[in-house]
Amino acid sequence: MDIHGSVALVTGANRGLGRATAQHLLERGACKVYAAARRPETIDLAGVEPLELDVTDPTKVQRAAEAAADVTLLVNNAGTNTWQPLIDGDLDQIRLEVETHLFGTLGVTRAFAPSLRDNGGGAVLNVLSAMSWFAYPGDNAYHVAKAAAWALTNGVRLELAAQRTLVVGLHLGLADTDMSAAIEGDKADPAAVAKAALDGVEAGAWEVLVDDWSRSIKASLAEDPRDFYTATFGVT
Repeated sequence: MDIHGSVALVTGANRGLGRATAQHLLERGACKVYAAARRPETIDLAGVEPLELDVTDPTKVQRAAEAAADVTLLVNNAGTNTWQPLIDGDLDQIRLEVETHLFGTLGVTRAFAPSLRDNGGGAVLNVLSAMSWFAYPGDNAYHVAKAAAWALTNGVRLELAAQRTLVVGLHLGLADTDMSAAIEGDKADPAAVAKAALDGVEAGAWEVLVDDWSRSIKASLAEDPRDFYTATFGVT
């Protein structure tokens, strides 16, 4: 898929990776970029078309799909991280994670799939995480939600292949965004992540692994999980 001349919609585009992706789409010559957010008045990027969209609200999802029926590239970026453990965490917050990352992503994809088909196939880019593949003490609601979103990505990829819609999963460790502001460690530049993601879309990749951390985690899936968790967290 050629980004130049495309019509893109980015969810959660008011900050972080979403804003960086919307900006990079403009720089690469997308002819229109819908910047979607729950509060479109918070969109501060010149050149985009702000659009109200709450991925957990089916009515607003359908309204956005009708307003942006010319989309050829859908970027499912909207997300949340409630930092909830599974055993004694807040169940409402755990459900919010799954509702956002799994059902929100699925709802938006289902709503836009007919337009992508009618506009030639296009592509869907799902912003996932290295945490799709590993648990982390104190943040396992996010892990479960992202793991589900990874499975969703693999499923809709097969289902949308018949209409020639490419589905790309983007995995990364930490990016330098508000969501990771309180976490120490190496963080990727959101602009570099956006470039890698769109390069992958143009190359027809099924998955884009942005950093060495994501690549090492993906490779570890073929091994005994005890080895990874013992080396990383000291769990035996």
